[in-house]
Amino acid sequence: MQLSIVIPLLNEDESINELFDWIHQVMQKNKFSYELIFVDDGSTDNSWDIIQDLSSKSKQIKAIRFTKNYGKSQALHAGFKIAQGDVVITMDADLQDNPEEIPEMYKTITEENFDLISGWKKKRYDSVLFKNLPSKLFNAAARQTSGLKLHDFNCGLKAYRNDVIKTIEVKGEMHRYIPVLAKNAGFTRIGEQVVQHQARQHGKTKFGPERFIHGFLDLITIWFFSRFGKRPMHLFGAFGVLMFSIGFLSAFWIGASKLYKLWFNQPSILVVENPWFYIALTAMLIGVQFFIAGFLGELILRNNKTDQSYIIKQKI
Repeated sequence: MQLSIVIPLLNEDESINELFDWIHQVMQKNKFSYELIFVDDGSTDNSWDIIQDLSSKSKQIKAIRFTKNYGKSQALHAGFKIAQGDVVITMDADLQDNPEEIPEMYKTITEENFDLISGWKKKRYDSVLFKNLPSKLFNAAARQTSGLKLHDFNCGLKAYRNDVIKTIEVKGEMHRYIPVLAKNAGFTRIGEQVVQHQARQHGKTKFGPERFIHGFLDLITIWFFSRFGKRPMHLFGAFGVLMFSIGFLSAFWIGASKLYKLWFNQPSILVVENPWFYIALTAMLIGVQFFIAGFLGELILRNNKTDQSYIIKQKI
């Protein structure tokens, strides 16, 4: 099979039929063999009923329904697990991603041997203040942190070789950073394609301003895991050595000062009255805590078992 198209969705009953017709026309026009995987992330409208109706008419449709809303990352994870196409496309269900971009993405992956092609919505139809500007700041920070020179990390329209999506683990809210996850897994041929962005026709966005706060926090998380995910002691141990060294040097200074004054019969205060005593004690305690955090991180890493973080209610 040439293509798997994975579409996570939440309450998009007004868009699903139109999206399916659009994708089907593009697939037929380009003579692609394909499967269309809808992942209903706990919709409370008629989305699942529409998907069931479509699946009864089209053998290309597969679908997964969650018991509740778990998030886009979990929806993508579930879709990736059952995707069988040589190339896997992800796109949103709100008609803002254009299926006409898929053939060019497929061609780039297969003919130019890329691992991943990320869409770039160069011209957007979103609010400048609440989406465009924060998005530019977010993408600039992601580029600086990850080393990937992509303009739009969060674009839903992406193409992957099958072995990429079978290798990476998309959890939490890490769908924004799939290119970074792929790079960390050793898939370095990552490119970008300018794609057409459509104005939303139905419903309203499911993401509020808080997504940018979450995005920056996730960026810190993924930076940590990419640098120290396999060896947490390298980070916590380094901080532990630093703090313990500060504490040891402070204690040495207190002891040396005390001996010096005793040797020359100079008046001196009690050790516990010296502020450096508390600096030394605090630094040493913090250093020990950093070492303990590093050891615990190593233990958790070695005993970690991957758990599925969502519950599937129905499959088609």
